[in-house]
Amino acid sequence: MATAEDDERHLQAAVCAADHAGDIIRRWFRAPLTAERKSDKSPVTEADRGAERAMRAVLAEACRGCGLLGEEFGLENPGAAYRWVLDPIDGTRAFITGRPTFGTLIALVRDGVPILGLIDQPVTGERWIGIRGQKTRFSGRFGGGVGVRPCPGLDEAELSCTSPELLGGQAPRWQALAGAVARVTWGGDCYAYGLLALGHIDIIAECDLKIWDWAALLPVVEGAGGAMTDWEGNPLHPACNGQVLATGDARLVQPAVAKLRGSAVVAG
Repeated sequence: MATAEDDERHLQAAVCAADHAGDIIRRWFRAPLTAERKSDKSPVTEADRGAERAMRAVLAEACRGCGLLGEEFGLENPGAAYRWVLDPIDGTRAFITGRPTFGTLIALVRDGVPILGLIDQPVTGERWIGIRGQKTRFSGRFGGGVGVRPCPGLDEAELSCTSPELLGGQAPRWQALAGAVARVTWGGDCYAYGLLALGHIDIIAECDLKIWDWAALLPVVEGAGGAMTDWEGNPLHPACNGQVLATGDARLVQPAVAKLRGSAVVAG
């Protein structure tokens, strides 16, 4: 059973890892660098790899016995009950084109459930920290306080998605939702979820997310008063299909799921 001391130790380890990753990422931001293509055709840079190496070193020293799963270097200690899940630069496309709408993601997962999540934007100096059962914390020059905003209906909602190419064959389902909202914006990667936690975005619906893409987001969004599910309204889990729905106002979950399913909401 985790103690308050364990929780604090894990939090401090995550903060230290984010600080070390940020030092590396800032050095490469808007600097000449080469982007390689991975097997899934997504880009990777030395900034991604260097930041993940730095985080792994910090976490391995601070939390001996925990597992480590990172986007760039895979899984270590797979049998551990506690597992760090890392995405050094979520939004590499934004990073390599000089846009500060990317972030470093650090999650701690216990028996498959994210219990700690950190979103760090090392260029703007913004950071979101979510701990299961606690209110999300935000630090940064802009943004005010943490908290999702009231939005009782889809017709008033701001919908966001990182890129249409992520939708693939699910584009018609997504368009059904997009046709029911007030406005749609593109781009943002993990940064958009931080904006949802600050009350600027109401819905995010995306496909093809891996666990390192969403695990850190879950405690942040829930701790701000929002919800994250799959497109059927079910809880996210390590083996889910990568379809992720995030809403600020809980009243949006049912109608959003209904649109994504292509069905009408039945009044209760």
